[in-house]
Amino acid sequence: MKKQEHINQQHELPPGVIAKLSGVGKEYQVGDQTIVALQPVDLEIRSGELLLIIGPSGSGKTTLLSLLGCVIYPTYGQLWVKNKLVNALNQNELAALRLHTIGFVFQSFNLIAPLNALDNVMMPLQLKKTPRHEAKQKALDALSLVGMLDRKSNLPKQLSGGQQQRVAIARALVTDPQLVLCDEPTASLDASSISTVMHELVTLAKNGKAVCVVTHDPRLLQYADRIIEVEAGLATEITKTELNQKLAIH
Repeated sequence: MKKQEHINQQHELPPGVIAKLSGVGKEYQVGDQTIVALQPVDLEIRSGELLLIIGPSGSGKTTLLSLLGCVIYPTYGQLWVKNKLVNALNQNELAALRLHTIGFVFQSFNLIAPLNALDNVMMPLQLKKTPRHEAKQKALDALSLVGMLDRKSNLPKQLSGGQQQRVAIARALVTDPQLVLCDEPTASLDASSISTVMHELVTLAKNGKAVCVVTHDPRLLQYADRIIEVEAGLATEITKTELNQKLAIH
């Protein structure tokens, strides 16, 4: 995507707003057919809250998360992250923004099998060329924060699903990101592990992070400060009461 030179590429977002979508939508061209993955949406992502993005598979919620994560460009509209116009950034600038501002937590954990928990958490800092002694201390602090310090020497295969996800959260936090994006982080966990992981994410939000969780699981509604429902590419803010009423009807 070419830089939008006619648009001011710096924009002072309101206090506490980490990201802002203004008429942002996403389309894909498949042959001569246009696929609308996300219809235009206006949305602010704020520090200190857990935003739940809920909807069925294929609804567009992962597309919305990918836009927020600066993984893909919007087709139209303007996307601001940390006062920068994402539309106008090149791939290297996007990578730098992701590395310094955003932490990712995935359904499949994405831990590196031959590395123990400590080395997995240190990985993002090594990408930032952080001195090893400093990276190690920050990784130890992050593991301590999620209650996994005593498992720092364990390989992923020696950890339960819930423990692996907590290590993945520590890895997402180790660079001190302002925005934490979670794609179905509880999908492969049992009920006890879901509760543990979600309480970790709620704590992050209370400590000033902006936390976005994509899910199709209505059991996570109780943890949300705000909810975005995505259906057929249309993203709409909805209250817990409204969503519970819709779920009861279905």
